[in-house]
Amino acid sequence: MSTLNLPLKPSLFSRPAWIGIVVFTVILGLLPILNLLLPAGHPLSISSYTIALIGKFMCYAMAALALDLVWGYTGILSLGHGVFFALGGYAHGMYLMRAIGHDGVYQSDLPDFMVFLNWKAYPWYWWMTEHFWFAMLLVVLVPGVLAFVFGYFAFRSRIKGVYFSIITQAMTFAFMLLFFRNDTGFGGNNGFTDFKRILGYTITAPSTKAVLYLVTLAFLLGSLLLCRAIVTSKLGRVLQGVRDSESRLMFIGYNPLWFKLFVWTLSAVLCGIAGALYVPQVGIINP
Repeated sequence: MSTLNLPLKPSLFSRPAWIGIVVFTVILGLLPILNLLLPAGHPLSISSYTIALIGKFMCYAMAALALDLVWGYTGILSLGHGVFFALGGYAHGMYLMRAIGHDGVYQSDLPDFMVFLNWKAYPWYWWMTEHFWFAMLLVVLVPGVLAFVFGYFAFRSRIKGVYFSIITQAMTFAFMLLFFRNDTGFGGNNGFTDFKRILGYTITAPSTKAVLYLVTLAFLLGSLLLCRAIVTSKLGRVLQGVRDSESRLMFIGYNPLWFKLFVWTLSAVLCGIAGALYVPQVGIINP
């Protein structure tokens, strides 16, 4: 009697891949330790500039993972993920601006750019951003809600392919114009900069930069594991079905709308988190 051999669920990573990830993580994790413990003249010393630069690259890597999830595995080419990255960055950036306090040029309760532009109070969408927890909530919710609403109407209308790419590019351009305006509270062309503290710690201190670097590394690894877990699961097979033949997937009883909406929203949230991690390490967020 013949038996039916079902395909085994693919492992999260192969053994060589796991070894490579562990080695890569250990090497990256050692860099801030070398920066803090070794003097500047030591041949193994790592400069603070290098730490910030690698931290920035890791933020870009998170954004690349998010884009690969929607484009590489689901076949949705988005030209609008820069918006989600920027929204996360601006949400965290406003917290950092408010953390400056009276140490700004004008020694006002408002950030310097608002005083210069004759703002009298914060706009409603920046309320409570002096609280770190609320700013982090905005980092997740604002890109997530925007992606969900945008994606729902786009996917429900069965907009896909190059047409979807074009409207995401149009969304990016619209938000760029919004960020550039001086009367929208995003700092205009100069954006947010001159950060001084984060959670009470001096943001330019080597120890603070090292912590930001390690937090970014942790989020990058978490994003990698999450994305890999998704694409190797049954959900991942459905996403690849959307990419390869969406009409056939619908024919066998799947509704692609919710699968596409889930991965699109998750990807936007990952980009928002990457943007929030990017800003304190680079020291500026602008259009």
